[in-house]
Amino acid sequence: MIISPKVSVIVPAYNIGDYIEDALRSLETQSFREFEVLIVNDGSTDDTADIVKPYVDRDARFRLLQKPNGGLSSARNYGIRHARAEYIALLDGDDIYHPDKLANHVARLDSSPEVGVVYSASRAIRDDGRPTFVYLSGKPVKSDPLSALLCKNFVGHGSNAVFRRCLVDEIGEFDEGLRSSEDVDFWLRIAATRHWQFYREKRVLCYYRVRPSGLSFNVAQMQRCNEQIVQAAKERSPELVEPMLPTAYAYRYRYLARLSLQGGDMQKARDFIDRAWNYDKSIFYSDVRSLLTLLSVRLAPLAKLAIGRSLGSVRYSQK
Repeated sequence: MIISPKVSVIVPAYNIGDYIEDALRSLETQSFREFEVLIVNDGSTDDTADIVKPYVDRDARFRLLQKPNGGLSSARNYGIRHARAEYIALLDGDDIYHPDKLANHVARLDSSPEVGVVYSASRAIRDDGRPTFVYLSGKPVKSDPLSALLCKNFVGHGSNAVFRRCLVDEIGEFDEGLRSSEDVDFWLRIAATRHWQFYREKRVLCYYRVRPSGLSFNVAQMQRCNEQIVQAAKERSPELVEPMLPTAYAYRYRYLARLSLQGGDMQKARDFIDRAWNYDKSIFYSDVRSLLTLLSVRLAPLAKLAIGRSLGSVRYSQK
């Protein structure tokens, strides 16, 4: 057993019995060994806990924490409260780490005291684990982290970051009142301190799973949460955020247009892309992904076919 682990890996788990072994195996094969794994069973009703128990029994670094269902932020916070290490790594229970993920990020945090958050490029995998063409470079669209995060979540997804435990003491936990975009809100609060840097590793060191059941987008809820986190950022840093608002909202609505397109609601996709254009049309000239979203909305039938072949079927919710 590691008495003083260097990294606490927080693994929220809710009804992911079909996938969690892949996540745990990717931790067993890490080249860096000084870590603990806190699997937070967030009120699962399937066999998730039963699948986790053999890992806990044979490896003292793995611990299973049980709690009533409270959502992703609640599970992450619960795990962090039980963490013993100076660094926190996040890994959703259906995603996978490259064997060098922890070693790479720990080395960066150890050597760069100004860096608070390390993340990497990542690639999407299908429900069955096969890779897709979807690649996230993690490159920010602007040099300033706060401005960049207002436009895009350059960290990419919730399984990608390793960060200093002291950041939670400084800026607070994940906001359990947010039903989506809670990770972006967390990164925005770190960026607002102005003294912590984000470091991007260009190698693909993380693989995030895109599941058909996980693509049931509640776009209206996402819209509300996106607007809420931008407003909160403005209240924290009005002089920095206010001049950025048109561009920030343009990127946010462009993102919602893409989700609507993936969900098959072409009218919503057109409405959101029009809003993005009206806020700041320059994003379609300066950002390739934004341009591709614009073209995809205009060529929606072909785009829907391509997305379906790559990621599988999706469901869409307007609640």
